[in-house]
Amino acid sequence: MDATYTALCKHGYASLRMQDIADESSKSKATLHYHYESKQDLLYALLDYLTDSFADRIETLEGETPIEQLRSLVETSLEPSEDDARKQFRTAVLEIKAQGPYDDRFRDELTAFDRLLHDRIRILLEDGQDAGLIRDDIDPNETAEFIVTVLNGAQTRHVAVGHSLECTRAMLETYVCHQLLAEDVDRTEVGFE
Repeated sequence: MDATYTALCKHGYASLRMQDIADESSKSKATLHYHYESKQDLLYALLDYLTDSFADRIETLEGETPIEQLRSLVETSLEPSEDDARKQFRTAVLEIKAQGPYDDRFRDELTAFDRLLHDRIRILLEDGQDAGLIRDDIDPNETAEFIVTVLNGAQTRHVAVGHSLECTRAMLETYVCHQLLAEDVDRTEVGFE
């Protein structure tokens, strides 16, 4: 999976070949074909691997309260990076997302990733409501849908047109602070100024 990730970042989705992946690993192209019938199969496995890795990351978010954990999730998702490998990866993921309408398996993998993010945000919002930190009149499911859409859109805009991730992160934090936090919550205690 590491070799596939590295090759995907270097070559992008459209130009990626099994030989490129073999060149990044200790395995031969023939060995890769023994385990994976095609580049597509290997990319499906990579998406599954990335989804599992992401699931682990968002289950262990920094922060003691659901609000602090939500902020951590937003920061992680919209972390700016000057690292070329990170930029290449974001571009490669966008290329894979563009295959979703044409490839049912990609769409299924991407849907699973999307659902994972949605469900984690929904649970944080529900936990925030239970703790009296999030307004009771917001719908955690609909709000999670909105936040996932913002996060996905920010990633796409960043890759496609260079839009600032920091700007979107700041606006999303403002939204959480002014639209989601319960009125009696001391914003400074949950990390908002």
